[in-house]
Amino acid sequence: MKTMPHPASFSSAPAALVTDPAELLVYEIDAGLDRGRPDAVAFPRSAADVAALVGWAAAQGLPIVARGAGTGLSGGAVPEHGGVIVQFSHMTGLLHVSEAGRSATVQPGMVNLALDKQMKARGLYYPPDPSSGRSATIGGNIAENSGGPHCFKYGVTTNYVGGLEVVLADGRLVQLGGRALDYPEYDLCGLVSGSEGTLAIVTAAHLRLLRNPPAVKTLMAAFATVEAAGEAVSAVIAAGLMPSTLEMMDQRMMTIIEQFTHAGLPIQAGAALIVEADGYPSSVGPQIDEIERILQAHGAFDMRIAQNDAERELIWYGRKNAVGAMTRLAPSYYLVDVTVPRSKLAATLHGVNEICEGLGLRVGYVFHAGDGNLHPLILIENPADQELMARVHRAGRAIVQLCVGFDGSITGEHGVGIEKREYMPLMYSRHELDVMRDVKAVFDPHERLNPGKIFPPATPDSIVEKEPPDQRSAPLAHALPSAVAPASPQAAADLLRRCAAAGTTVRIDAGGTHTPGRPRADLLLSTEQLRGIRAYARDDMYVTVGAGTPLAELQAELAPDRMWVPIVAPDPAATIGGIVSANANAPLRMRYGGLRDLVLAATVALPDGRLIRAGRPVVKNVAGYDLPKLFIGARGTLGLLCDLTLKLAPQPRERASLVVPVPDLAHGLAWGAQLLPVCLVASALLLCEARALGATPLDTPYALVYTAEGPAIDVAAELAQVREQLRAAGAGAPIAAPELAGSTCWAEWLRGANAAARAGADRLSLRVGVPPEHLPALVSTHAGQHACLADLPNGMLYLEGPLDVASIAAQAQALGGYSLVLAGTAAEELRWAHTPAARDLMRALHARWNPGGRLNPGAMGSFGDSLEFGDVG
Repeated sequence: MKTMPHPASFSSAPAALVTDPAELLVYEIDAGLDRGRPDAVAFPRSAADVAALVGWAAAQGLPIVARGAGTGLSGGAVPEHGGVIVQFSHMTGLLHVSEAGRSATVQPGMVNLALDKQMKARGLYYPPDPSSGRSATIGGNIAENSGGPHCFKYGVTTNYVGGLEVVLADGRLVQLGGRALDYPEYDLCGLVSGSEGTLAIVTAAHLRLLRNPPAVKTLMAAFATVEAAGEAVSAVIAAGLMPSTLEMMDQRMMTIIEQFTHAGLPIQAGAALIVEADGYPSSVGPQIDEIERILQAHGAFDMRIAQNDAERELIWYGRKNAVGAMTRLAPSYYLVDVTVPRSKLAATLHGVNEICEGLGLRVGYVFHAGDGNLHPLILIENPADQELMARVHRAGRAIVQLCVGFDGSITGEHGVGIEKREYMPLMYSRHELDVMRDVKAVFDPHERLNPGKIFPPATPDSIVEKEPPDQRSAPLAHALPSAVAPASPQAAADLLRRCAAAGTTVRIDAGGTHTPGRPRADLLLSTEQLRGIRAYARDDMYVTVGAGTPLAELQAELAPDRMWVPIVAPDPAATIGGIVSANANAPLRMRYGGLRDLVLAATVALPDGRLIRAGRPVVKNVAGYDLPKLFIGARGTLGLLCDLTLKLAPQPRERASLVVPVPDLAHGLAWGAQLLPVCLVASALLLCEARALGATPLDTPYALVYTAEGPAIDVAAELAQVREQLRAAGAGAPIAAPELAGSTCWAEWLRGANAAARAGADRLSLRVGVPPEHLPALVSTHAGQHACLADLPNGMLYLEGPLDVASIAAQAQALGGYSLVLAGTAAEELRWAHTPAARDLMRALHARWNPGGRLNPGAMGSFGDSLEFGDVG
């Protein structure tokens, strides 16, 4: 039973608190069904206000619940245990925008649609677009890792959050990540995104932006059945097309909507698809025409292509009014949110129909056909009818079980909150839930932040807990060998458990190399037998592969289907696990996203021998903490990656490059700045020494390399814009290089730089990351003195030679970035010239999972204190 705070305690609060019972009624509920009365509501105006408030609440023993617009559907912002609600309606500012760096920093109370409108006015685009975007706030979107209709092509909120300013449970204000890319630290920013306010309170977010697509075209097509529509979706993707939206409605929902909106939906059909393509004006028409032909070949009829904005809005009008249409049929409804692999949508729909019919419930659907996110809306004629509500909740539980059986998620975008916490054991083993509780304990040991959310207090008798993988140790020799290559994840977990018990240090060999200067270990663990494709779901666009699989081998397996994982590595022998552990991203991340965006799931053997599966093979999954991100770039210090599930992409239909001769750095930087706003389907914009291009001889010292890839018409249109910009800037005519790719140039340059650094005692290969708008200052200072390559859109400068690492690191830090030695012998304090603001959280998490640092000792540097983290070989 909650103890009510004494009224006098509120008088010492650092900000004005609303405590009037009548005013508090508004804050008892979000858009879901759960209720809870807060003791007070605070309205901070700054991050300092939030920090002071949280520190005060901690001293008073009061829970703190962050709240945006209250549009959540899982009870995430409901103060179930009372306490203080932090309401962000006064923190709505746009703090910083960099058009050159394509980033914005916003306060958490900014409304999603307001941000989108402001960015589009600048020619930029913030893709996450939840259905509640007209009122939902950025802070709430981050808390729930919201998706939306454009998720299929553009991803979810976490893919656009590069850094967070947060207040921790003790009232400290810290920075996680930032405006540069790939900080050499644990991705705590990715962990907090989607954590439903249980780990930290966001006070500012650094968001990644894209160029706003200049044109969009929309098509609606009818199908006889949901199955036929699903097959048509797979055919579109198989053809190498990536529509921005793939939305589906079944006949039942269309009939309900049409009675409400009269939008002209094809109610005689079994299902309808809304397909949208974006890109250049010359491209969207042909894209839609091709999609139309594919859909027609798979049984589509009654197709409507919007010819103007009014017709496009009419097509969307019905879909966007689905929930409103349902409210005409009953005073309330239960909106279920689940995700399955896209190919399982039809079977899931059939199963949900059977569940609801068996329980005498009426249901309608909307679902995102591109990403498998399904939303059954179960009608509630009388919310006070306890027997009816019991049937509704039985249906919800059965639907969740059905989707978990298809390897899906219990929630794709609404969150766990109160609504689904009892279902977490259906999806996760005891060990997996314990690992998430470890994370909660590190961030919030006294459980003050949004207490009671996500985790089940106990497993109900009606829920059968998912059993963890067999944890029994296989027989091993009494003495451990000096090197071993486990043949399965379970064997790896057994080995690590044995090593932990014996105090044995272990180094992971992910590719047969050893980083100079790293301390040796008692045992070398090779991933060479954790190799090969475990699951390949072409229609669902994912592949699960052993961590020891060489990238080249995986790409060769996928090539016959014209699919690939958009990853490039400098080392031809690089393994998937090694690349992910090092978080080694090529320039093409600007087109496809980085590794943190491509890894959907991972099987990990923790240093104490626990074997967990983090994530699921679906794009939308907000069930618990985003654990896969913790292991990306952790260099094996938190666990051994055994297998990884990665997003696939169709191979680009066209890839072409332009090489621009550059007489000096000043011209190269100026022309590069002119080209940055053009980038829409670009996969690289590099400034490098001309000699790095090898077979493309130039008579200038430097060159710009611009690569575009995607639909042929988009590539042609973009490269035409590049030529036009260069002509206007006074640059010479670029050289067409259709066989050249910027990421390949990067890989070859870096391979040579790393080899030179390893061969010369006084030489180093260095990566320097800064916010992209600050890269020219860095290039101007250092590039003329050393071998260099600048990845302009991603803010990365690569240097090789006898480098003054200390001065470079100091400049990078002053610009909001970092430096990292990639190859060569350097003192430890120079190799990791970066001190994360949240290093104490990293240290605490490392201590829980890798006590004593026995796994990969020394791999993550010291972060400004005496603790050494572990190494990838």
